Amino acid sequence: MSSWHFGKDISGCGLVGFLQRRGEGVNGGVIIRAICHMDERGNGLGAGFAAYGIYPEYKEFYALHLMYEDMVALSRTESFIQENLHVEHQEQIPHRHLPSIKEHPRLRRYFVRPKRDLSEAQLARGLWVGEDDYMVRIVMTINREIPGAFVVSSGKNMGAFKGVGFPEQMADFFRIEDYDAYLWTAHTRFPTNTPGWWGGAHPFTILDWSIVHNGEISSYGINRRYLEMFGYHCTLQTDTEVVAYLLDLLIRRHGLSKRLACMALSPPLWEEIDRMPEPQRGLCRAIRMVYGSALLNGPFAILFADSHSLVGLNDRIKLRPLVAAVAGDSVYMASEESAIRAICPEPDRVWAPKAGEPVIATLKEYAEDHEDRCQRASL
Repeated sequence: MSSWHFGKDISGCGLVGFLQRRGEGVNGGVIIRAICHMDERGNGLGAGFAAYGIYPEYKEFYALHLMYEDMVALSRTESFIQENLHVEHQEQIPHRHLPSIKEHPRLRRYFVRPKRDLSEAQLARGLWVGEDDYMVRIVMTINREIPGAFVVSSGKNMGAFKGVGFPEQMADFFRIEDYDAYLWTAHTRFPTNTPGWWGGAHPFTILDWSIVHNGEISSYGINRRYLEMFGYHCTLQTDTEVVAYLLDLLIRRHGLSKRLACMALSPPLWEEIDRMPEPQRGLCRAIRMVYGSALLNGPFAILFADSHSLVGLNDRIKLRPLVAAVAGDSVYMASEESAIRAICPEPDRVWAPKAGEPVIATLKEYAEDHEDRCQRASL
């Protein structure tokens, strides 16, 4: 019998995430079991995790996770950090020495905040707008101007842990079982047209945003040039990087809701918009025209998160799999239902989201506070 009969269409990378809506910490062993259930979706050239709520003692500080290829990059970056940021604490990112990982970058983390006593020269250069904008510029400067230094994550009370290897290797290497988080995402990579290297593994992040992605962003060139107009620079050699920056631009800087931002990234086809009733039709037309350069072309399924929510989104014709489930106060999303059932055998509900329709899960505290504010605004 020919060997092709034993082939399997795995549809690329694997991703999984879950949110405990009451904000209770869940041990990293749970997310390890889920992502390792989809090992066949990766090829060992990249895997990673994002965890929220892991630094409560430094929750008011930005947690910078950095990779360095050599001591020169480390020295230059630490001088830059000391010059521009107040450093509350710094340390090596805990990791194990594994026979299966013979080489890896130097790994450090810094808990920082912008200095309030910026020089007049820095202010004249427009470096101070707000703390988040300032930190974005710090990240862009390190990634773009210091060879051999890469910011892995930069949010508050969260961190990303990633590298070249299978998920179980990265989990063992970074001691993921030592962390408890209320929101986890994980990724196993199967790169096709971009290099497999430590900085190019998923998740990709900026501030509190983190994203894992299965598919290919064929609009990368347009998206990248659009982002450059707003001061974002893509340096990590992987198309997924643009999605993290687009989320920061659309939601934090432009003030779009997550649902409208998802519409900009994965909008309905024009013929579908033409059949919509008003005012929905007018809104969709406006989003498509204003944010045409933010539209993501190509097959994709993504999970993105911030400090209070987890969102799943498919491309507008659903060329990559995505499954969601709910069990009590927990919401799960993954490439395969089996990965969810590996950690939640009997969910209350399981479904496959429709093309282009986001699944948005939020912390109960945030959802209730948001509802209260809307009610007060309507009085």
